[in-house]
Amino acid sequence: MQTLHAVTLVIPDYDEAIAFYCGTLGWQLAEDIDQGRKRWVRILPPGASQGSLILARADSAAQQAIIGNQFGGRVGLFLCTDDFTRDHAAMLAAGVRFEEAPRHEPYGCVAVWRDPFGNRWDLLQLT
Repeated sequence: MQTLHAVTLVIPDYDEAIAFYCGTLGWQLAEDIDQGRKRWVRILPPGASQGSLILARADSAAQQAIIGNQFGGRVGLFLCTDDFTRDHAAMLAAGVRFEEAPRHEPYGCVAVWRDPFGNRWDLLQLT
């Protein structure tokens, strides 16, 4: 058996990203380990036990250049929910910027949103 443990998201600042994901969105800070010049920061969506996000601070000009465009302008991250209406409303109330109104697709209800760093996400409730 194999599972996907985590995906790295390059961000400009650890604390700013933690404030958004763990403060604004209510994610869980699973690990924040100081490694000297960098930190190992792993976060999980509410209620998740796996499928984490590693927040990696950009430490070069090339890494700074990809912040917000790590997926070439496409949606690259998918936040699944068991209650789209609840989470969409909560995210709107928290100031999350959605690019579109919710839409129904054959696979579920979805709406594209951006984090403060420009990364495009789907909020998704699968059918």
